[in-house]
Amino acid sequence: MENKKANHCIACTVTQCTHHCGDANYCALEKIQVGTHEANPTEVKCTDCESFAPKSGCNGNSCR
Repeated sequence: MENKKANHCIACTVTQCTHHCGDANYCALEKIQVGTHEANPTEVKCTDCESFAPKSGCNGNSCR
């Protein structure tokens, strides 16, 4: 596993993202971009982490 510095201001549980810090549920980025895919977001599920980048070897729900 690549050694990444956890940003303790950005908690994250998306292990399929290349910026995730392995066993620590944090993001390694200094900042993230949050956006929406809805014209009028009214729920959490309407928002997206636009900084997400899939780990190489990840497809669907499985990662190598």
